[in-house]
Amino acid sequence: MNENNCEYASLIPRSDPYYIKFGCYDDLMEIIKSRYFYPVFITGLSGNGKTTTVEQICSLMSREIIRVNLTKQTDEDDLLGGFRLSDGETKWFDGPVVRALEKGAILLLDEVDLGTENIMCLQSVLEGKGVYLKKINRYVHAAEGFNIIATANTKGQGNDSGKFVGTQFMNEAFLDRFPITLEQDYPKKEVESEILHRFFELKENLTDDTKDFTSKLVEFAEKNRIAFDKNPDETAVISTRRLICIANAFCIYKNKRKALLLSVSRFDASIRDSLMAFYEAIDPSIRSEDYVPPVKEEEDPWNLKTIFGDKY
Repeated sequence: MNENNCEYASLIPRSDPYYIKFGCYDDLMEIIKSRYFYPVFITGLSGNGKTTTVEQICSLMSREIIRVNLTKQTDEDDLLGGFRLSDGETKWFDGPVVRALEKGAILLLDEVDLGTENIMCLQSVLEGKGVYLKKINRYVHAAEGFNIIATANTKGQGNDSGKFVGTQFMNEAFLDRFPITLEQDYPKKEVESEILHRFFELKENLTDDTKDFTSKLVEFAEKNRIAFDKNPDETAVISTRRLICIANAFCIYKNKRKALLLSVSRFDASIRDSLMAFYEAIDPSIRSEDYVPPVKEEEDPWNLKTIFGDKY
């Protein structure tokens, strides 16, 4: 490794006590455990544990992982490295791909479908042949154990729904270098219940009330996803990540209605209200929980109604 690059204390992810394995966990475990070079493409909707699953397997196996979040601005310089100004001199610094190659680490290309044709510089890396750094005339070979895992919300064919803005039509030659694709779905009801139970338990808040809340949240998510599959333009999907957000809000506010409302307020007003009504049909008890959301700041940013009254 270039001497100008700093070493991190550890590239092994921390164990997440909240994590429960599901989905493509077992298939990924076999690949990572084998230490073979075998690139994997994982696809699935947002918030269903794709990235976390990779990280937690690496944590369990004490495998180093270097995660790169791709955007449409990501280019060869970001991935392979480039010249940087350091102490008044221009010096070469290795990029994350080169570091992963030399360390025999897992290279996690997160949200890979947001990248452009600039990521085609990884073609030889995806073939297990390492990479030639033409700017410094240096060839980097892959150390034993190196592998590439990519995650995406699509299969590299873009997205017309507007739910995943920025996803690209990916080059077929790039995609064809991934020998397998794993499709990660949201966890089954039993697993999702276990996830929320563990969350409440570790927050020291697992009671009969939160167990009942968990049951209704999981039912809410299941019915919501059925509705989303039938008509994605009319609603928003409630991910496992969003359920945990709701549970966390409840631990803070001790109010189910407030926890739900604050957690689904990221959606526009019509979808937010329909989601609230959808949950209320499952759990009518939240009608008795008073919570009036504050007036949005943009509706009256200078408090003009208070100053001018009805004239405003």
